[in-house]
Amino acid sequence: MGRIVLIVDDDSDDRDFFSEALHELDPTIECKCAKNGQEALELLNGSKKLLPDFIFLDLNMPRLSGIQCLKTIKKDKNLSNIPVVIFSTTKQDQEAEETRELGAVLFLTKPPTYTELVKRLSYVLSQATHTTK
Repeated sequence: MGRIVLIVDDDSDDRDFFSEALHELDPTIECKCAKNGQEALELLNGSKKLLPDFIFLDLNMPRLSGIQCLKTIKKDKNLSNIPVVIFSTTKQDQEAEETRELGAVLFLTKPPTYTELVKRLSYVLSQATHTTK
């Protein structure tokens, strides 16, 4: 079975593009989606206990922000080892540094084109292959 990736983003178009790009890179990757941090935590801690290989997390979301979600994930012993990649439109160095300090493995700015998204996801997944499992 392929890897499981969770994308947490309140923008449905961004979730759709992300899912399509992952499928283009590797059709065996299963992409799960959550529209905010609260929904992501419910998926991760729910009755089915989703344990993805990677979590891509937007920062600016309603209900529970990406920062709050990241803090909760990294405090949970069952989730803390899952690599979290911040995937946001934000380009501020301060937020990138803060998320690294909280345990995110990478901060990616959302690319302007689908082609660039595929390239960035390919890079992240190829790097992660060498450092996980």
